[in-house]
Amino acid sequence: MSTPPPNPYSGAPVPPGPHPGAPAGQNPYGQPPAGANPYGQQPGAGQNPYGQQPAPGGYPAPGQGHPAQGYPAQGHPAPGYPQQPQHPQYAAPYPHAQAPGCRQCGAPETANFAVRAHVGVLILMRFHTLNGPFCRQCARSLIRTMTTKTLCQGWWSPFSLVIFSPFTLLWNLFAAMKYSKLPHPTPAPGRQPLEEGPPVHARPLAYVAIIPLLWATWVAVNIFLDVSGRR
Repeated sequence: MSTPPPNPYSGAPVPPGPHPGAPAGQNPYGQPPAGANPYGQQPGAGQNPYGQQPAPGGYPAPGQGHPAQGYPAQGHPAPGYPQQPQHPQYAAPYPHAQAPGCRQCGAPETANFAVRAHVGVLILMRFHTLNGPFCRQCARSLIRTMTTKTLCQGWWSPFSLVIFSPFTLLWNLFAAMKYSKLPHPTPAPGRQPLEEGPPVHARPLAYVAIIPLLWATWVAVNIFLDVSGRR
């Protein structure tokens, strides 16, 4: 009965030399001797010991850290292609860029002043604002339309009657004075300015404001007479 080889992991010292049970010249633990290919394949002359053959031309296969033949290295352009800049190049801004023209017709003769309208019905109120720039003709058309809207629909709320509608009418008056100083507009090609239309006093809806104004006048006169009679 043969004696089994000592366990090298048991902590007991292992005597030198071949162990009983292992053939002479063979590693008893199944590990190849030093210098041998661990994968069991012996490379031939000029072969890679790890089984990978270089690509034609002396370059390793793609993905091994070096580009194969016919593939340029990263950061270098391929033959026949221009080299790309490292950072994008931006052109200088156009030195003769013009300010935007009229929002409606594109005319360059403009002023930047808003046009307003106000609508008040009992406790509901709405504020309309059209911001410039506008040319003289387009602004005059908008001012007449928005002012007529305010005169017709801007008096049917207590706050609108006392505060917001008068403020809106004064604002549009200053806007009309500002735009009237502009020269005649020159619309952009393919665009037309707004039609001015009839003036405010020639529009029947503007006279709807007479009704709340007469009512406000009547209330004010009665209050004045009542205060005067108590004295």
